[in-house]
Amino acid sequence: MFYDARRNDHGLPRDPFKAIVAPRPIGWISSISAAGEINLAPYSFFNAVVSRPPVVMFSSEGRKDSLAFIRETGEFVCNLATFDLREAMNATSAPLPRGVDEMKAAGLEAAPSRLVKPPRVAASPCALECKLLQIMQPTDLAGRLLDAHVVFGQVIGVHIDDRFIRDGFLDTAAMRPIARDGYHNYAVVEYEFRMQRPAGA
Repeated sequence: MFYDARRNDHGLPRDPFKAIVAPRPIGWISSISAAGEINLAPYSFFNAVVSRPPVVMFSSEGRKDSLAFIRETGEFVCNLATFDLREAMNATSAPLPRGVDEMKAAGLEAAPSRLVKPPRVAASPCALECKLLQIMQPTDLAGRLLDAHVVFGQVIGVHIDDRFIRDGFLDTAAMRPIARDGYHNYAVVEYEFRMQRPAGA
């Protein structure tokens, strides 16, 4: 099949776009407001951008508390969402009123960060402490601003649970990170395979 994405004339019950761009890593973002309010929310439009220095990004569709808090304080933490934490991660996606601590609501213990003010999820095997670089609002082909806000942050501190460092390498599959597929579906990394990049000419 083919459909025109400008018209979404695919004829399917649900838009397949997110099922195509999948699996998508989940940025489980903790942030804090200038008044000290804690927020924790998962974002599936999330990824690394560059490694030197390490930079990550996530996109918020709409003006959510994470975006507001990060604008206020310029800091956030990306916590790794894993299979063991899947129910808690899902619970933090609930649209709670501003000022309600999603960590507490989901039964999660907070742990202090080292270099930024927002706390991290204590049970998460990895966490990236970030300083805000910029927030951009993209436009469509007609030049209209989209209701999306892309947040870029430089990673300045990294927490890793030592249990998952094996022979000097981080064992990603052992942590069983989860990712978002289309609709209400998720994926879990449990198996890896290796391929060497081909040598140049």
